[in-house]
Amino acid sequence: MFRSLDQADLSQKRALVRVDFNVPMQDGAVSDDTRLRAALPTIERLRAGGAKVILLAHFDRPKGKRVASMSLAPIAGPLAALLGVPVAFADDCIGQEAETAVAAMKAGDVLLLENLRYHSGEEANDPTFAKALARLGDLYVNDAFSAAHRAHASTTGVAHVLPSFAGRLMAEELAALEAALGAPQRPVVAVVGGAKVSTKLDLLANLVTKVDHLVIGGGMANTFLVAQGIGVGKSLAERDMAATALDILARAKAAGCSIHLPIDIVIAREFKAHAVHETLPATACPDDAMILDAGPQTVAALGALFASCKTLIWNGPLGAFELEPFNMATNAAARAAAELTRAGKLVSVAGGGDTVSALNQAGAAADFTFISTAGGAFLEWMEGKELPGVAVLM
Repeated sequence: MFRSLDQADLSQKRALVRVDFNVPMQDGAVSDDTRLRAALPTIERLRAGGAKVILLAHFDRPKGKRVASMSLAPIAGPLAALLGVPVAFADDCIGQEAETAVAAMKAGDVLLLENLRYHSGEEANDPTFAKALARLGDLYVNDAFSAAHRAHASTTGVAHVLPSFAGRLMAEELAALEAALGAPQRPVVAVVGGAKVSTKLDLLANLVTKVDHLVIGGGMANTFLVAQGIGVGKSLAERDMAATALDILARAKAAGCSIHLPIDIVIAREFKAHAVHETLPATACPDDAMILDAGPQTVAALGALFASCKTLIWNGPLGAFELEPFNMATNAAARAAAELTRAGKLVSVAGGGDTVSALNQAGAAADFTFISTAGGAFLEWMEGKELPGVAVLM
């Protein structure tokens, strides 16, 4: 088990907190404060316990150099507005500048340090840099699950030097993931969509050994259709991955995992919104057409499948969801899952950039049990890989 904040003595302690403030910016201002809001429960818990809160974060990829446009300075104001207390800012994350700012803190104060990645020692997990960070704190809190798949100085290095704890967001994420794949209520269904099988090989290979049902959608489904000798016309498909797709089907069969592919398809002759389209059986794609979505029969089958399961994990859309009306299958399946979750019949966990966008578009996100904003870390966890930033908290 990981160590939680409830096990920490916080009074007058300097708490070094790794947060994810890699937020969208427009014209030098924060355009989406979701990640700032996500850090509030941990910051408020630390302040309530009498700690001095020192925030560590990265922004973009400055590659060890000071890049003015990648400074964290513009984040201090919006964070202060959300917290309702001042947030001080230090122009560096180690050295004299940072040490002076920390020394001036009183219990309950909040300080944001400059971009960790201005120093090459961060991504190199340099022990000297990790120790320089650790000098600023008495304890370490990781609240950035989204960076937990990286063995960086601020995600693993510091944790080897200071007593370490999982923040509120990290704890919530780990609990949700454990409920979905670690010790789930069965049957478990996983939905994996998106364009390419090649980018999700490890994911598929792991899931067929862990879940009872695997739904494959999007361009990936076309590759599986091709592997079984079914024509997909001009659709996006990795024809050179046919043998791999057959291997995954064989592994699933051996593991007792049922694979679900589209029963019917929505086809069009051009890749654009509101293109002329028709619905056909999955085996009947014309040579001059492309598959852009799953059809209504597939959606109905998915609704029935979800209703027969206790746990759902979702990563990736079922069609070209960014183009109307080829978002129909993704939207309808997401709403079916949301309805079952709302009724207390399904534990639903989703993650990955496109997935979050798709569920928001469907108006289903709020009813899912948990939605992870961590892209790479969520995928690596689904692949069954150990995440360095989590392992070090155990």
